[in-house]
Amino acid sequence: MRQADGVSPIEGLASARSAQSGFRPDIEGLRAVAVLAVVLFHAEVPGVGGGFVGVDVFFVISGFLITGLLWREVSTTGTVGLGRFYGARARRLLPASATVGVVTMIASAVLLPAVQARAVMDDGIFSALYVGNYWFITQGVSYFGHLPPSPFQHYWSLGVEEQFYLVWPPMILGTAWLIRHARRARRRATQARALSSERPYLAVLALVAAVSFALSLVSTYVLTTTAFFSLPTRAWQLAAGGMVALTAGKWRRLSPRSAAVAGWAGLGLILLACTRLSTTTFYPGSAALLPVLGAVLVIGAGCSKPAQGCGRVLAVAPMRAVGRVSYSWYLWHWPVLVLTPALLGHPLGLAGRLAAALVSCGLAVLTLRFIENPLRFAAPIRRSAVRSLALGGAATAVAVAVSVALPQWIPVPVPHGPTATPLTITAAPPPKGAANAAYDAAVQHVFAQVQAAVAASAKLEAVPSNLSPPLADHAADGKGYTSNGCFRSPSQGGQPECATGDTASPTTVALIGDSHAAMWNPAFQQLAGQRPWRLEMMAKMGCPLIDVPITSRVFSRLVEHFRRCEQWRGEVMARLRAERPRLVLVSLWRGYRGGNENGWLSGFTPYDPAWLDSLTRLVSQLRGIGAQVLVLGPIPDPHTAVPLCLSSHLDDVMACTPTRSTAVNKPGIAAEAAATRAGGGQYSDLTELFCTTNRCPVIVGNTQVYLDESHLTPEYSQVLAPVLGALADRALAND
Repeated sequence: MRQADGVSPIEGLASARSAQSGFRPDIEGLRAVAVLAVVLFHAEVPGVGGGFVGVDVFFVISGFLITGLLWREVSTTGTVGLGRFYGARARRLLPASATVGVVTMIASAVLLPAVQARAVMDDGIFSALYVGNYWFITQGVSYFGHLPPSPFQHYWSLGVEEQFYLVWPPMILGTAWLIRHARRARRRATQARALSSERPYLAVLALVAAVSFALSLVSTYVLTTTAFFSLPTRAWQLAAGGMVALTAGKWRRLSPRSAAVAGWAGLGLILLACTRLSTTTFYPGSAALLPVLGAVLVIGAGCSKPAQGCGRVLAVAPMRAVGRVSYSWYLWHWPVLVLTPALLGHPLGLAGRLAAALVSCGLAVLTLRFIENPLRFAAPIRRSAVRSLALGGAATAVAVAVSVALPQWIPVPVPHGPTATPLTITAAPPPKGAANAAYDAAVQHVFAQVQAAVAASAKLEAVPSNLSPPLADHAADGKGYTSNGCFRSPSQGGQPECATGDTASPTTVALIGDSHAAMWNPAFQQLAGQRPWRLEMMAKMGCPLIDVPITSRVFSRLVEHFRRCEQWRGEVMARLRAERPRLVLVSLWRGYRGGNENGWLSGFTPYDPAWLDSLTRLVSQLRGIGAQVLVLGPIPDPHTAVPLCLSSHLDDVMACTPTRSTAVNKPGIAAEAAATRAGGGQYSDLTELFCTTNRCPVIVGNTQVYLDESHLTPEYSQVLAPVLGALADRALAND
């Protein structure tokens, strides 16, 4: 999201050209619209819920400017000076982004919890190398709902544009090469005219745009983060700007009235997208057509009459001033918004967020004055492509070196609270054939032990020095869920046989569901060796076993093709019918929702009628194969990444402790219990294993309860094994 160095917008040449260079104040003003939209969106200003589309506007502007620059050069000289081109980009862009990156890393190391700061350094390395967009894809980051937000998350768009700069010149050169060889038999004059024709380049850009848009449209509903962050799914927006550059001559033929209508309509579409779209919008998808078409109309209309219509408004001095600092302001605004609450020690209100945005604008002005312009226009550097590239390379190397070195000085969080007594649960399973009352008493006995420990931990102030697992190990602690291949990722099909415990036992217990089934696996693996059971875990990320479709959208079949949820459900049910387990344990996440903000696309909402009806059907089907069914209720929602919160509140655990009313959906649990009973199964409300009447502690005894913002640590799962064993014994006793 940046201006191009030495690149002027394209208007129109004489008959042999479709564009000419000339300063366009309206485009500078359009940059202001784009950056203001993004800043106001990130500042959470009411009414600008779709301000993230400012990025799309920047992409169109970049495609317009860069394509025009490259086409003018190749049509005039037959080639592109790659060294000069890349040197100009490096001189213009890399020093500023590296400066902001280094300051952001140092500030993060000082202000953020150590655990979070170390993760930020990883983000910083990939952002400095301009592949942050793919790093965020691999990390499963959702632009609209990732917690905690990385101060480098906005660098994803810099990655897209740098990759665009690498790809576009060779594509233009390749097109020129094809033209020359296709016309080799013709006269030199004819060949020269072919090279200066826009049509072959338009055809190439149209093909790029069509393929990219189709890929983006499909990926939005299948691979959400990939659709949002990757160059292949964003290239159509850059190509759209490029096609405006190549057709500028035709835009120039618009009458003043038509140009004014087109320009105002385009600006209206951008503003409509800013105000009507939101974090729940499936994006980019078809919704991205609004800002892209809007930017195309504004830029195209300006090719004809840049100083009339909306161009006159965009070219006023305040808009141009904002446009001039748009690149640096974009770089600064997000880390300032993310890090200021850590500096002040409390969240920001609307006024505070706006003040932070203004501070970041001030930093942008300083960056433009002392870094961007001096290096951009320094004659010794500007005259040499080698020096320009060396400058950009040195800036990038410094940023990478800082991100690699800083973790050595970030202290590992060491709790110093009083040593806590580990929670130990004693259980005495009733003898076989005992009455139901004996099993009920056994369940009450283990629940009472946990409830006492939870109550004793509810007012814990300092993180115990013997915390388990240690805060520094939280990232590695969850790998046990996925390391053995039993827990399937969204893109993996099939379900391997994952039998543990006494595999020769006639008693098979199946644990099925999504990641919230996998998180209970440590407990049930411990039980399987004690009972003994043949334990099978069958779990797939993002796929609850209930038969509600994963999406109700037009691309449901494509979603299923890639996610394979229905296929997985069918395979699991077939396995269960063949193996006929005595007990099926069902656990699933209740955080699915139908929007785009958490990165999971679904057509259902937990606890709604469709969810409850499907749960009843599932339980009834499982009962039909002769199994007892035990549905495990949800764990409380802490609404924060607990290890990160604790690492910054070592002496104030209560700051990370949610209230029961916010963490527990009591009506939803009651509705699920009724739905389970209607299908002939049993339901266990687990709330009392986590909460007192008022609070849900995040540490019980010396055990950290939550691995992140929604899953249990393996340690707490294992601690609760006797409780789950008592619940399973009671369910099996009903055979």
